[in-house]
Amino acid sequence: MCASPPAEQWILCPQCDLMTHLPPISVGQRARCPRCHSTLFTRWRDTRIRATGYTLAALFMLILANLFPFISMQVAGFNNQITLWRIPQVMLSEDYASLAMLFLLFVQGVPALCMLTIFLLVNRVRLPLACKRLMARVLFHLKTWGMAEIFLVGVLVSFVKLMAYGDIGLGSSFLPWCLFCLLQLRAFMCIDRRMLWQEIAPLPALPAMPTPGISGLAQQLRACRCCAAVLPAQQTVCPRCHTYGTPRRRHSLQWTLALLLTSLMLYIPANLLPIMVTQALGNKITSTIMAGVVLLWGEGSYPVALVIFIASIMVPSLKMLAIGWLCWDAAGYGRRDSEKMHLIYEVVEFVGRWSMIDVFVIAILSALVRMGQLMSIYPDIGALLFALVVILTMIASMTFDSRLTWDRARYAQHNRKELKLAGE
Repeated sequence: MCASPPAEQWILCPQCDLMTHLPPISVGQRARCPRCHSTLFTRWRDTRIRATGYTLAALFMLILANLFPFISMQVAGFNNQITLWRIPQVMLSEDYASLAMLFLLFVQGVPALCMLTIFLLVNRVRLPLACKRLMARVLFHLKTWGMAEIFLVGVLVSFVKLMAYGDIGLGSSFLPWCLFCLLQLRAFMCIDRRMLWQEIAPLPALPAMPTPGISGLAQQLRACRCCAAVLPAQQTVCPRCHTYGTPRRRHSLQWTLALLLTSLMLYIPANLLPIMVTQALGNKITSTIMAGVVLLWGEGSYPVALVIFIASIMVPSLKMLAIGWLCWDAAGYGRRDSEKMHLIYEVVEFVGRWSMIDVFVIAILSALVRMGQLMSIYPDIGALLFALVVILTMIASMTFDSRLTWDRARYAQHNRKELKLAGE
């Protein structure tokens, strides 16, 4: 009886499903897929020490950032300063509990939970195996939803808007927040999915010797979307992480198109309805997304106006078009250019979160500009609708199975070979 091949040396690309035999990888090197060039595996030096240091430092900076004033504003003798906890409190007081919850989750809750999870997993804390599995699954699912750095960019954009009305000051917690954003990004860079799961449970044995350079589907193999284990195609539950899965996501295109259509229906009123209300000297002024861009451009703040226009107008529009194009191509109507479609998919995945900048700007302005009858700013219904558009488009890109575009290329190549043999 022949021994089973070592599972550590084989990996199925999660983006294009290509079976790859991993070569020996030195510290500081990474393995990329030879077809779609996605990163398959990264080996870091002193992973446990680096990840522990970064996560502890990040959590400490997060605590400091919530203890002291964040930013302040002074207008005509009126002075107002806010902490990070003040922002959701203001939105709650204005009956926008949904926006307050989104802020708490995306800006503070998810990043803090991810840092704590990384610390517990890399240090082999004694926890039940089921608990470790759950934590690892949650970590890689929530990684995309942490938006601390996006909030920081929103703070910088709001500074430019507020400078026209008064003096802006930085509080004691602004620097700790900047450091928290950098440290939590470095913590994520220091961990690798395969190495982290190897600390939890070993890889299951391969059912047979794989063939490199061929898709897993052609070999009746599939990759676990959670822990990257190579499994038989008919095995629906991963024995390592207990995650349910199939060779391809079921009804991927239908779910993606349904979410895309819903986001498009919300995107129209999100641009037509006001996202912010400004009360100055008894006058009430409502602002839409485009009106804010025009106002900034008219005031000479061209870079900020351009950032808001790209993040809030151009990116959501192009993202919805790109997702529709990906579905069109995966359904069999495109030109079968899988490399170009994969590049579009990667861009969509990367830029989708950054559309939340305008929502965070409104949150900051609403919390900081509270000067009574002199000037006050409140969020409006358009901000909630726009946040829902961003969330739905993010979920739509996640439900899309990028391997479908590469499947079409494989089928097209197979058909060309059959036609050539028939012609001979």
